[in-house]
Amino acid sequence: RLPHRDAPPQFSTPLCPPVSPPPGRGDRRRRMAAAGAATPVGAAPRVGLLYDDRMCAHATPDGEKHPENPERLRAIRRKLDAEGVASRCVDMKAKEAKEKYIASVHTPNHIKLIRDISSKEYDYRRNKTARKFNSIYFNEGSSESAFLAAGSVIEVAEKVAAGELSSAIALVRPPGHHAEHNEPMGFCLFNNVAIAANYLLNERPDLGINKILIVDWDVHHGNGTQKMFYSDPRVLFFSVHRFDYGSFYPCEGDASHCFIGEGAGEGYNINVPWEHGKCSDADYVAAWDHVLLPIAEAFDPDIILLSAGFDAAMGDPLGGCCITPDGYALLLTKLLGFAKGRIVMALEGGYNLKSIANSLCACTKVLLGDNFTYNSPRMQPFESTWRVIQMVMVCNVLFLCNFSLAINICN
Repeated sequence: RLPHRDAPPQFSTPLCPPVSPPPGRGDRRRRMAAAGAATPVGAAPRVGLLYDDRMCAHATPDGEKHPENPERLRAIRRKLDAEGVASRCVDMKAKEAKEKYIASVHTPNHIKLIRDISSKEYDYRRNKTARKFNSIYFNEGSSESAFLAAGSVIEVAEKVAAGELSSAIALVRPPGHHAEHNEPMGFCLFNNVAIAANYLLNERPDLGINKILIVDWDVHHGNGTQKMFYSDPRVLFFSVHRFDYGSFYPCEGDASHCFIGEGAGEGYNINVPWEHGKCSDADYVAAWDHVLLPIAEAFDPDIILLSAGFDAAMGDPLGGCCITPDGYALLLTKLLGFAKGRIVMALEGGYNLKSIANSLCACTKVLLGDNFTYNSPRMQPFESTWRVIQMVMVCNVLFLCNFSLAINICN
């Protein structure tokens, strides 16, 4: 039986911020975010939308059934077209990432494997090679799809960083946040978001992107992304995910709240690990209001890269959580007050075709500036949610106190 839902407690630990933070600059920023006030009055947002059917070529061998399949992208595109949303966006073209950019996060052997896996050389050992890795499949279209996915996130991130777009959505697959430095993992071949982040920081200093906030709301921990920036203070990585005391995929201990970065990056890694499933809009909003938004205010990012997995959505066969499309829209709205609204959404997981299409459509409307009213039923967060939030706060209070608004958070 799941723990009961409860109203916010008054945290007793003196290091934790109070449930209702004192008014001030951070509170004003949150009000701006709630209103979606990232775009100047009278200015129409230019939202990039990248979709390329070539990324549907990555599929299971012999058409075997698999949750990460090409229909995910097609279902989203059909929904955006049906709602008249796609036509309001700036159509973006996919292009393959150059190997030198991928090499900023992946080893030469990793890159060579993904480059060659679709060649005739692997025709008779492709499946055997896939079995060496954790939850991976390959086919003749995997190489092109992986290079296109990585290149597409670079492309849209660059346009947003340069001010050519106000925000952007990259409908890409295979997803990326589980892919580690030296191996593919968990349906992910290249770490698309990590590659794009390194590109902005290291290849385009002229764009003035010095601090990147990566928000990963996929129901699974972004283990690959975390490891790639674990000691880098230029990147603040925030992941909210099911942990289930280490039993939920990827079943690694470093998904806990205790892992906060190391060296110069200590304090720049924030994990909010749910103890069980069934977490809903209320639980995620609590994590935003009491953890992510104050930390984002302190960090003051130049751009936000969103690892947008939708497998915490209601009805997802793998996630077991209950976020509604309006819930995702609300979470995104709350981020728009940061980084001048410069947000890049890169698709990660999400395996219920209806849920992923409806959720992504709701988010696209938010970026386009449509009026948004949260209409989902009001629920209280789980009691365990407040416990997790308190533990996260205790681990990260020293990080917060190093920044200018610390007086609003730490008193």
